Amino acid sequence: MKKTQNTTDSSPKGEQAKQKTSLHPRNPHRFRYDFELLIKDCPQLKNFIFTNEHGLETIDFSNPDAVKTLNKALLITYYDIQNWDIPTDYLCPPIPGRADYIHYIADLLASSNGSIPEGENVVGLDIGIGSNCIYPIIGNTAYGWSFVGCDIDEKALQNCKKIIADNPKLIDAISLQLQVEPRFIFKNIILPEDKFAFTLCNPPFHTSAEEAAKSALRKVNTLENKKSEMPVLNFGGQHAELWCKGGELGFITQMIYESVKYPLQVFWFTTLVSKKDNLSRIYKLLNKVGASEIKTIDMAQGQKISRIVAWTFLSETQQKDWKF
Repeated sequence: MKKTQNTTDSSPKGEQAKQKTSLHPRNPHRFRYDFELLIKDCPQLKNFIFTNEHGLETIDFSNPDAVKTLNKALLITYYDIQNWDIPTDYLCPPIPGRADYIHYIADLLASSNGSIPEGENVVGLDIGIGSNCIYPIIGNTAYGWSFVGCDIDEKALQNCKKIIADNPKLIDAISLQLQVEPRFIFKNIILPEDKFAFTLCNPPFHTSAEEAAKSALRKVNTLENKKSEMPVLNFGGQHAELWCKGGELGFITQMIYESVKYPLQVFWFTTLVSKKDNLSRIYKLLNKVGASEIKTIDMAQGQKISRIVAWTFLSETQQKDWKF
């Protein structure tokens, strides 16, 4: 089994001072937000912008309406998504961090293919697409990929359906599936005829609603003490988005055990892992189930550190024979 780790920040040294984060080099959000441009495309964003104590324009990232409006502006300006919204109390994800995941998956595919494969024949599976449809939007805009998005929340999928219908370029690029058995992840979703270049997932982080609420309160207090331009969660989110039995490790454990049943239908299984302490148990389990290769890709967004863990069951010969 091969196991590799990517911890390199490939950004030019001279640009470090101008960058607000250590985001992926192809991430269009690695510099400070151009609010003049964003307001031009989304005038309502102006209502949420203020100048902080450092003389910089920003928004209040603890305000859900401000975060959602910023997302709308970013989607219009950088992804040509003219109509986007999410229901009240659903997760409004920070687009820069979501874009990073997509661009690192592109690098992962390139490591197996020799170059980044583009076009509709590259199909990704978004586990827990939520109501926002963010990962498929970014992946389709950046690389022309197609997606299947699944979720256990029918209301969330209905909102994704509306986003797709309201933005015709997405109609042929994204399909949606309801997971009718919430205890499963890939079962019912990966069908015998399916073939996915990758799966992606942002697992529920917490083990209970109480734990999720305490975490949200800590984040609010942090923002009140120190306003930041870095995007964070707007502290909304439904049960399935924020917590599950066993938390992050429990969810990923289930994902790994199920992935064994689809060794030839998925090139790279991937998931975000927020808790570094979970890595050793994840590696041990992947070794146990016979993953042929494991990769860990470190990501950083401001002071927040996360990583992607990717694994495959394909042999080197099977990887070379895979047609993207």
